[in-house]
Amino acid sequence: MGLNLWWIKSYYPSVMRKKPNICLSLGFYGEPYPMSKIESVDETHLDREFPMSQANFDKIKKIAYDITGIKLNNQKKNLVYNRLSRRIRDRNLIGFDDYCQLLLTAGNDEMTDFVNAITTNLTSFFRENHHFDYLIETVFPHLIKRNNPTKTVRIWSAGCSTGEEPYTISMCLHEKMPVASWDIKILASDLDTNVVQHGKQGVYSADRIDDIDIARKKRWFLKGAGGETVKVKPELQKIISFMPLNLLNSWPMKGQFDVIFCRNVVIYFDKETQKKLFDRFADMLAPDGYLFIGNSETLNRISDRFKSLGKTMYQKIK
Repeated sequence: MGLNLWWIKSYYPSVMRKKPNICLSLGFYGEPYPMSKIESVDETHLDREFPMSQANFDKIKKIAYDITGIKLNNQKKNLVYNRLSRRIRDRNLIGFDDYCQLLLTAGNDEMTDFVNAITTNLTSFFRENHHFDYLIETVFPHLIKRNNPTKTVRIWSAGCSTGEEPYTISMCLHEKMPVASWDIKILASDLDTNVVQHGKQGVYSADRIDDIDIARKKRWFLKGAGGETVKVKPELQKIISFMPLNLLNSWPMKGQFDVIFCRNVVIYFDKETQKKLFDRFADMLAPDGYLFIGNSETLNRISDRFKSLGKTMYQKIK
């Protein structure tokens, strides 16, 4: 059985209308083309600029998992298609075959942009606000007593996205901890280099702070020209260090942390990767240190090195 140009014109007319040369990339020259060679093409993507086969998607899934630990399922196919199509266009490639080949080429210069494209960055100031209430009401008083001899506090926002989380932590610290007289630092890291740069700049659209109370808005944000943007005050930025970091690779940090936030990150990892990551977090936490995870995540049957404090909050026990 063969598939020819007439068949494409008949059943996918918009393909010919939008991208007449698309048949060339699939091997259609008016002659029958072996069905066995194109049976893996996802028909939902034939009507698009760049056809993406299941084989292409499987390669992308494997590369994503090997590099980042993120597991992409078939429900993510459209999202992956839309994001990577931009990369194909930007690099002037023919299609997904060429793009996959580029990713598999040793020393390629595309991997950072690939990782940035497939990662999801959804965040907000004071997201899952009960975590910050607990931080202020329970964790900070504990740290003031326990860390008084050294007067140091170290907090890690792992998966900081565009910076709303570490800036929220910084607000809480400035409001309730002796930041002026203690050595208090926040490390903010993320796999996506673009969002790390965004976080460093600390500039957001004005509607991003709509849900913050008026007193905090006045204290911690500066209005941009025209009132369409806001910028966090330098006071908040001063205690935060932003850096790109792949959680699956080696970590350059040597000291221990009192608190680690890793929220809505491990949900994209398989169970074995989660176990390894939480074990590493436990190693990086000080005795009795605190771990905050996302509301759809759990340590149940994943790690026995923490005790639950309720509402996705944990404390290291070993």
